[in-house]
Amino acid sequence: MKKWKCLVCGYVYDPEEGDSDGGIKPGTPFEELPDDWVCPDCGVGKDEFEIM
Repeated sequence: MKKWKCLVCGYVYDPEEGDSDGGIKPGTPFEELPDDWVCPDCGVGKDEFEIM
């Protein structure tokens, strides 16, 4: 699975790890994150991420 990087703060969303604080289970691809999911570090939306 591809990792995605926040363009604002550099946070990396790794689908293999998910986002436990945000309720996202490991194995969840970025494309399947809820539309209202935000970067756990800086709070920007999914539109501010790019594939690494």
